[in-house]
Amino acid sequence: MRRLHPRIRVVWLLRAAVLAAVVGGILFGLDRVLPLPVAVPGWAPALVAGVVFLVVGGHALLRYRYWRFELREDAIYLERGVFTRVRTVVPFVRIQHVDSRRGPLERVVGLASCVVYSAGSRGADVRIPGLPPDGADDLREDLKRLAIGAEGEDGV
Repeated sequence: MRRLHPRIRVVWLLRAAVLAAVVGGILFGLDRVLPLPVAVPGWAPALVAGVVFLVVGGHALLRYRYWRFELREDAIYLERGVFTRVRTVVPFVRIQHVDSRRGPLERVVGLASCVVYSAGSRGADVRIPGLPPDGADDLREDLKRLAIGAEGEDGV
């Protein structure tokens, strides 16, 4: 099983920091705008933001630890999840199309994602984050080739 690039942790930690800043900012703004029945100390929003960052950042680090994927002869296999482990199998014959993407944070740290769209179920897309840009393009091309080769096979 292949692991994600270690720099994906930076992306996930940056997202945790943004979420913590938003939560802290909202609490700070609410304290200034709405008259609260209880006095809120000035350091409370910062404390809440710190706790949010620790929880979400810790989750991001654990998420990296359990994220894996593998191309086998008939399908792509994925394992992920911190609290609930999810194992996904996408048969090549079910793949409709494949994209490679680079969001703003991914571009900053030099990473990309590969998104696999499959037929037959709701939310039928699988995103593999934390790939080097060339690796995402190579994976996209490999999946395209394998999906075309599996076209005549039964998807069940």
